[in-house]
Amino acid sequence: MLLHLSTWAEIEDQLGRSKAVVIPIGSNEQHGPTGLLGTDWLCPEIIAHEAQRRSPGLLVAPTFNIGMAQHHLDFPGTIALRPSTFMLAIGDWCRSLAHHGFTRLYFLNGHGGNVATIEAAFSELYAEASYAGRPRGFACRLRNWWELRGVMALANRQFPTGHGSHATPSEIAVTQWAYPDSIKAANYAPQVAPTGPIREAMDFRARYADGRMGSDPGQATPEKGGELVAAAAQALIEEVAEFGREGGPADA
Repeated sequence: MLLHLSTWAEIEDQLGRSKAVVIPIGSNEQHGPTGLLGTDWLCPEIIAHEAQRRSPGLLVAPTFNIGMAQHHLDFPGTIALRPSTFMLAIGDWCRSLAHHGFTRLYFLNGHGGNVATIEAAFSELYAEASYAGRPRGFACRLRNWWELRGVMALANRQFPTGHGSHATPSEIAVTQWAYPDSIKAANYAPQVAPTGPIREAMDFRARYADGRMGSDPGQATPEKGGELVAAAAQALIEEVAEFGREGGPADA
């Protein structure tokens, strides 16, 4: 069930069946010469929508598609939020859903740079609930899509070398599977990109001229992407079901 393609009455009925909702979250930022700018929000959205297709009772919210990407701002097309803005927006998404009665908010993330701020936003929400004396039970969970059960092991088998940490062949493959008409090609030099620290935008562009970090996205194929999506979608279905059954606050 996709929240944005449902009516309020259908969501009210859904609350009678489940208090869990999946929120794909990511970033709109450069992903090297062949990676789509939306890669980090497309990957969790693709996986969540595939999970919903396989398990129609799963509720998926609209995708939160702008995140923490200041270090990519020297590459055209990147859009970024400040940490404070990001935290406020996450807080209001959660408060809105909690107001309706959702008590299990599962964020499926596609951008490692979001993690610290999302977790800080969760901490603010828990503190707010504690000081207000609200009833026990509201819980948020954050999961990077590549950390779903079995996904990274599969990616390591598919790409034993040149996987890297940004513009990776696994994330590029996922978008190729979902958007085959948007597949790009380039001559990479070097084939495997350099790696190192992440700081501010000018430093990032100087270190990583084409935007990649330690990766060779030329290894990506739609077939490998389909395998990753299938594994991730099944793991997501199982994990959200477990999360929904938990009696107390879950890990954030």
